[in-house]
Amino acid sequence: MSLPKDFLWGGAIAANQAEGAYQEGGKGRALVDILPAGKERWEALYNPKKALETKYDYYPSHRAINFYHTYKEDIKLFAEMGFKVFRTSISWPRIFPNGDELEPNQEGLKFYDDLFSECHKYGMEPLVTINHFDTPLYLVEKYGGWRNRKLIEYYERYAKVVFERYKDKVRYWLTFNEINMLLHIPFFGGGLIIDDDENADQIKFQAAHHQLVASSLATKAAREINGSNFKIGCMLAAGEIYPYSCHPHDLLKSVKENQKQYFFIDVQSRGAYPSYTKRMFRELGVNLQMEADDERLLKEYTVDFISFSYYSSRLTSADPAINAGNKSGNAFGSLRNPYLEVSEWGWQIDPIGLRVTMNNLYDRYQKPLFIVENGLGAVDKLENETVEDDYRIDYMREHLKQMMEAVDDGVDLLGYTSWGCIDLVSAGSGEMKKRYGFIYVDLDNEGNGTGKRYKKKSFDWYKKVIETNGEEL
Repeated sequence: MSLPKDFLWGGAIAANQAEGAYQEGGKGRALVDILPAGKERWEALYNPKKALETKYDYYPSHRAINFYHTYKEDIKLFAEMGFKVFRTSISWPRIFPNGDELEPNQEGLKFYDDLFSECHKYGMEPLVTINHFDTPLYLVEKYGGWRNRKLIEYYERYAKVVFERYKDKVRYWLTFNEINMLLHIPFFGGGLIIDDDENADQIKFQAAHHQLVASSLATKAAREINGSNFKIGCMLAAGEIYPYSCHPHDLLKSVKENQKQYFFIDVQSRGAYPSYTKRMFRELGVNLQMEADDERLLKEYTVDFISFSYYSSRLTSADPAINAGNKSGNAFGSLRNPYLEVSEWGWQIDPIGLRVTMNNLYDRYQKPLFIVENGLGAVDKLENETVEDDYRIDYMREHLKQMMEAVDDGVDLLGYTSWGCIDLVSAGSGEMKKRYGFIYVDLDNEGNGTGKRYKKKSFDWYKKVIETNGEEL
């Protein structure tokens, strides 16, 4: 097994989990800026009205790991590992503080100019997500988030600005991060606040339609601004949903559950709603409102590649009694798979599931894939200015082996960016103690600490992986 010589090895972060500086440089507030940490964070995510009205003790995103000020130091460390690509996101409210302005914030644009230039200084390709869970909060408060079609206009304007500005610095773009997460955490994914007396499915799928149209319009703008020099990708939170047993009812349930997560990518990659959504929408009481040109836009402006995050597979049953034991180790519920170990946060560890997912995605779409998130969140202990994180090395080694097996199966894979290549604030819990990085950041859950960076054992391991193009794992 071998990978292409131009394989893009690297790491990934997100602006809202790393930058901090939430009121600097003319930045407006994002969704995450009103979210606390710990158990209160999940309560706020599922009750955003409370989050809007409550003053919490600590907001992780306000400082995060201060990447806004430390990016040069951090990118130098990434370059030392040999990164070929660095995935990050642009903070939408750093460019358009409220989201609906006519003119962008020049100070915000300059920050990303400097950031991308620093990447190129070390021969590193930026891979940039346009909207990574940081819709401007003002668009939620005034317009109701992505349930409102007006957000298509504002997103398109934002996309055109960043495409024009960075057309000579950024080649690879993702329109939305984990677009299917809108169905699971609607406030995070779409800025949605849904009342108890509303049809939640109608609102979520209508918001999804607006994002899908916005993605097509962004792809259209990219083609017009920079032609084939831009490579536009979609991105989903992936992970095969297995049947609990070989009972046909369980198998059918897994097929239906997998369809529900893939329909976004069906639209973005194939250009139309798949046939199975007719029944799905009918059974959910969903009646999508479309404008005359929507279907043409979806058809004509599809993505160039499919990117995805992979952390675990899932397990489901058609038996309500069995499914009552559905546990949520993250935003996705899953039955416990007795054949898999779990992480400290209850995420089921399934390297072979990555290979299964890759094969299914490639068979389904026949477009290049890009793994843009994969990693292990764990409690790391800093001793003698390092972390002996063999558990992380073991996790990644097994996943990379299966990734290479999938390439040997015939999957066309562009690259791999591990999630949280430097410790950052967890999206789900808002904590620092859930660490993913090769680089330890001296900050705790309340933001206390020096912020100093330390190389973990996995730092040198990943450096060797990249040097040998995956030959030495």
